[in-house]
Amino acid sequence: MNDRFGIVVACDLNRGIGKNNQLPWRLSADLKYFKQITSTTTEPKKYNAVIMGRKTWESIPPQHRPLPNRYNIVLTRNPNYPVPQGVFRFASLDETFEKLQEGPIEQVFIIGGAEIYNQAIQHERIGFLHLTEIRHRYDCDTFFPDYKQFFQLISSSEIQSENGIEFCFKVYKPNLLG
Repeated sequence: MNDRFGIVVACDLNRGIGKNNQLPWRLSADLKYFKQITSTTTEPKKYNAVIMGRKTWESIPPQHRPLPNRYNIVLTRNPNYPVPQGVFRFASLDETFEKLQEGPIEQVFIIGGAEIYNQAIQHERIGFLHLTEIRHRYDCDTFFPDYKQFFQLISSSEIQSENGIEFCFKVYKPNLLG
């Protein structure tokens, strides 16, 4: 397993990521990008892992969970929270990383929500931030943390448009101190 993990998030210009545990936008290009990033491996016998909080898990439509061809990990403080066969439940990021060392994992991605993102952006093992910038402001009740002081932009796609919504894909790496 790669020693570093990535974060994958889509947020609006106010860093909004959701409202009432749902995405405020519908962009098939972003869903395709998310699937490509979190599913693609260089070694055919390895898989990627996606780590999400309980609320993010519950926000995925039942017919789409667990996310296929990836190890799905749900973080929850409830040791009795029910997860289906093949889905893993852990109490913390560090416990998750420890357990993932044992498996055929190539890359690990944090996919939400806000509380998990807050822990992840300052974690010593953060490698990359894959951010879909939705170039609009939505009425959101959940936000991605202020990340700009921790990261520097290394690439950005051209601005794209779908359903009248402009967006672009950005990749950041953490600022290295010293």
